[in-house]
Amino acid sequence: MPEPTTAMLGILAFGVLIAVVRIAMLAMRWRVGAGARVPVLAGLAAMPRRYLHDVHEVVARKPENARMHATLAGGLLSALVLVAALVFHGGTRALSWMILAACAVTLCGLVLQGRRRLPRRPAHLSGGKWSLLTPAFALVIASFATLSIATLAGPSAASTISSGVAFACGLAGLGWLAWTVTNGPMRHAVAGALHLAFHPRPARFGAKKPDAALRLLDLDARVLGAETAGSFAWNRLIGFDACVQCGRCESACPAFAAGMPLNPKRFIQDIAANLSAPGTPLSYAGSPHPHIDLAHRAAGPIAPLVSDQADTMLGISPETLWACTTCRACVQECPMMIEHVDAVIDIRRFQTLEEAAAPGKTAEVLDNLDKTDTACGRALSERLDWAADLALPVAKPDCEVDVLLWLGETAYDRRNQRTLRALVTLLRQAGVDFAVLEEERDCGDLARRLGDEAGFVRLASENTRILSGLRFGRIVTIDPHVLHSLRNEYAQFGASLRVEHHTEVLMRLVEEGRLKPDRLEDRRLTYHDPCYLGRYNGETTAPRALLSAISTDFVEMERSGTRSRCCGGGGGAPITDIAGDRRIPDMRMEDARETDAQLLITACPYCTQMLEGVAQPRLEIIDIAELLLATAGEARP
Repeated sequence: MPEPTTAMLGILAFGVLIAVVRIAMLAMRWRVGAGARVPVLAGLAAMPRRYLHDVHEVVARKPENARMHATLAGGLLSALVLVAALVFHGGTRALSWMILAACAVTLCGLVLQGRRRLPRRPAHLSGGKWSLLTPAFALVIASFATLSIATLAGPSAASTISSGVAFACGLAGLGWLAWTVTNGPMRHAVAGALHLAFHPRPARFGAKKPDAALRLLDLDARVLGAETAGSFAWNRLIGFDACVQCGRCESACPAFAAGMPLNPKRFIQDIAANLSAPGTPLSYAGSPHPHIDLAHRAAGPIAPLVSDQADTMLGISPETLWACTTCRACVQECPMMIEHVDAVIDIRRFQTLEEAAAPGKTAEVLDNLDKTDTACGRALSERLDWAADLALPVAKPDCEVDVLLWLGETAYDRRNQRTLRALVTLLRQAGVDFAVLEEERDCGDLARRLGDEAGFVRLASENTRILSGLRFGRIVTIDPHVLHSLRNEYAQFGASLRVEHHTEVLMRLVEEGRLKPDRLEDRRLTYHDPCYLGRYNGETTAPRALLSAISTDFVEMERSGTRSRCCGGGGGAPITDIAGDRRIPDMRMEDARETDAQLLITACPYCTQMLEGVAQPRLEIIDIAELLLATAGEARP
């Protein structure tokens, strides 16, 4: 039988050989993807901090999982390093004891892992090959522990026997572990590390505010959007293979909770599976882009990502794709930092621009935007009809104002006109110098989320041109979707705009004493965080500071702040109208009822509309501007 250190060397060499071969096979998968320029050395250097800080910040949201991951991964990695040191440094007793200690830590992690899955595996955790992780890890640490004991025992018969047993266990455990790097659950270990190093959104790491702006689509490209997995950049393909199938995304997804066909975990897995999916050449007769080279389109994986065939084994159904509200709850909860929403939008772009296959009222809305520059199809000149009695000042090129009030599509909606009127009254009470645009166009957010990148580019370019001819200090809006688009996505057109949400402005006016609300003492309030204000822009403080100045009885819902549940109104979901077992706003109203509050405060016109659409019994719903005006001691406008 081999000596202990010789056995260890054989095990390590065997594992390294298989791992190198399988990682090379992974690299061949990722080469199918489109090109991407990444700072390789800087990314590799940043990877340890991203893993130890950003990843573990997400993992730590579930303390029991954090303890399991820290002991299992930390113990196993430490054992591997110590075994390598023992092999190359010599069989010292100190190193052997340290290996045994690392194995003991790993064993604690295995116990926690077993408790997590036994006696009955939770539905959100994947089974199959994932269930074999525990015995594979057990084999590996058993081999390390046995070899360490053999080293401590010295040259004896027991040492020789234990070395042989450890050698066999180690070969089996490390061999399986190395194989599963590409074909099983441990693929995330390699792919995850490279994903962190070459992440498509490096600005996410260590940032105080999210990096959530969609990237511009090259409208001159031969194929618009993602047709197959090979349409994504290679570093994004790494991200799909990094999925650890922990189920946190599906637990957070409002569409999945509502019984819609979207499961974010399965969505990512389906894209990864498309890399290996067999396909047949597709027919592109009647393509809206006849200049496209069909030979080019057939390159790479040729199985389409989206398929409406009921018997297909691989692929994403149209209902799955269009059920997404783009709320980014999945992205927020993913410990591997995978960008689910970016993938959704890229696939939607292909479906809308190339296939004209968007469902529901999407075609009608996009046609309205194309013909009238409004989603509702109303004329631009009608946007100010609600304010005929308010004599709103209109922005002019030769006149500078402090605030340019962006009204948005909500100016055409009677319910949300109440919020706009309240805000206008409050701004005037506080002496704010403001004006509105006479013929304001849609900001393009809806078109972009529905996959019409060309429509977004047209609207954003025109709005940027108009804004460049005006003089103003900042833009203020009641719509977080407008806020996000103007603040974060118009920068792609050279527009550096200072954009604020009305809660930020009103909070500052209260702090400055320019607005003085009375304290509301007889009614309990709860607040719903809009996804595009909280998760997309990190603004959770201003509305709470404002509510604290108004109410003596403010209570949080269980899911609040950047982990708030979506109202169901984002991403064009009310337009695509994908059915589920329940309605997302109904679930959010249940969250609110559990607080025993009487008033549900909103800060987004779409949230207000969705939540007011819930059947009785429900809380009274009011925008934060309306609440502030009602407590300011003056009559409503």
